[in-house]
Amino acid sequence: MRKYDAILSDMEEKIKNQQYKPGHKLPSVRRAAAIYNCSISTITRAYTELEKRHAIYSIPQSGFYVVDILGNSCHDIDDDRIDFASASPDINVFPYLDFQHCLNKAIDIYKYNLFTYGDTHGLDKLRHTLVSHLASDQVFAPAARIFITSGIQPVLEMLSNMDFPGSGTTILVEQPGYDIYLRYLENKNIPVVGIARTAAGIDLEVLEAHFKSGNIKFFYTMPRYQNPLGTTLSAAERKAIAELATKYDIFIIEDDYMADLGALRNYEPIFAYNRSSHVIYVKSFSKIIFPGLRLGVAVLPDCLISKFKDASRYGDTSLLSQAALEVYINNGMYERHKHKIIKQYKERIQLLNEAVARHNEAELIEIPDIHSGIYIQFKLPHKVNLEQFIKRLANRNVHVVSGRGFYLNEYAEREKFIRISISRAKSASIDDGVKAIIEEVKQAIRW
Repeated sequence: MRKYDAILSDMEEKIKNQQYKPGHKLPSVRRAAAIYNCSISTITRAYTELEKRHAIYSIPQSGFYVVDILGNSCHDIDDDRIDFASASPDINVFPYLDFQHCLNKAIDIYKYNLFTYGDTHGLDKLRHTLVSHLASDQVFAPAARIFITSGIQPVLEMLSNMDFPGSGTTILVEQPGYDIYLRYLENKNIPVVGIARTAAGIDLEVLEAHFKSGNIKFFYTMPRYQNPLGTTLSAAERKAIAELATKYDIFIIEDDYMADLGALRNYEPIFAYNRSSHVIYVKSFSKIIFPGLRLGVAVLPDCLISKFKDASRYGDTSLLSQAALEVYINNGMYERHKHKIIKQYKERIQLLNEAVARHNEAELIEIPDIHSGIYIQFKLPHKVNLEQFIKRLANRNVHVVSGRGFYLNEYAEREKFIRISISRAKSASIDDGVKAIIEEVKQAIRW
């Protein structure tokens, strides 16, 4: 390791371990050069790099100071709460400072152009940046087919109300599936029918029967890290869905909202297997950065672009946010933050699996084989009263989400489960939370 790299690494370690505490002044450039037995220019270079990484900041004619990281003061008020319910990203790892830098940089680059109404397509430069960004996930599409959106939900709503080629009028959804979208379809009285999805996947013969009926407008699916199951469809299933879409001229809406949390190698979305433009690919940036960003992307087939533009009418996403995201991706911050989040969530899922293996010796609950993402299904014995079970857990300050809300109201073939999210679960509390769940299951089946 070069001396400069060693010095930079040592400084970062001291900041991380709070040998240099938040808000405190660092040694002067001259003093640091003496400490590390190096030139003043080497220290200046290291301090400049730390400033770029938002680890320190400078005050003219005063010196360099350690940034008071916001994450140090934004921990949950209730430290005893074991949160297996929240699906939002961990507030303690939001890239506040990085994104603030990107916002300022975006204003410098685009100036007053950011404060006008946007194009329905989205910021042109961001769309071209997303061509290569999406290609890294095996989604190959020109900028003309890419739309920047205000998250995923508005896109789903627009597509649900659009006319599609073909005679089908019914939307096919997975059961269980994305609860907010299910409630929207029911509240708007949009024709919808469910198809069972379990930890084992989807019955492709049943799916083909739905497609063959001629009633289906499109099939909405979350192939990767499905909410609420946490499971991922196999490559064979994704390929078969793509082939069935072509065979029966049915459109697929592929919701890959967890794409950036993926630790799966060589994963190819349904989009990559479909060569006849029957797949609409959507993803969100909220799970990787922060929910308030409200930015997503939709990749549309050519035959739907005109209708989608008409449905959009005008750009409803902040140009400033789009410009900042473009800077964030291009300067490498997005990729660095992505790997940090993946590592953190993967470690929490591992702790969860280890806790289940430790406390579930009687196999009272069933869980799928999941090693990344944020969700995992805890399937419960039929004897458990779900509402009372969740209340008893809440009394122990363990918070989970019932599986009931992830089904259409009229859907009959339901599994009894709770959805566990490790997004905001503290690593140190995971074992206690799982232990409490198993204890309450034991209690419930005794009654």
